[in-house]
Amino acid sequence: MRFGSVPTVGVDALTSEDFLLDVREDDEWEAGHAQGALHIPMSEFVARYGELSEAAPEGGKVYVLCRVGGRSAQVAQYLVQQGIDAVNVEGGMQAWEATGRPVSDGKGGTGTVI
Repeated sequence: MRFGSVPTVGVDALTSEDFLLDVREDDEWEAGHAQGALHIPMSEFVARYGELSEAAPEGGKVYVLCRVGGRSAQVAQYLVQQGIDAVNVEGGMQAWEATGRPVSDGKGGTGTVI
């Protein structure tokens, strides 16, 4: 599936081995996120792009998440333009939580999606 010109997948297509990039803002991340995801807020993304370059698996896909899929689609589109194999996660963290996937508060507890 595609969101505009951006490849898109549903949460159900993700595995525990996939590389997740969460582009939500700090308050959203702190309330709850997918364990193991890399967090770079969209508002800081271009300045912090090097962090993604260092962390992402070479030649692997980057699955981009936000709250519902709009911001992540923009970041995924940017990454595709940079030659990165990026995919927008449809429905974002709301879909993640709705399908029963674990949401972490980063302190060992259960988080929530805001």
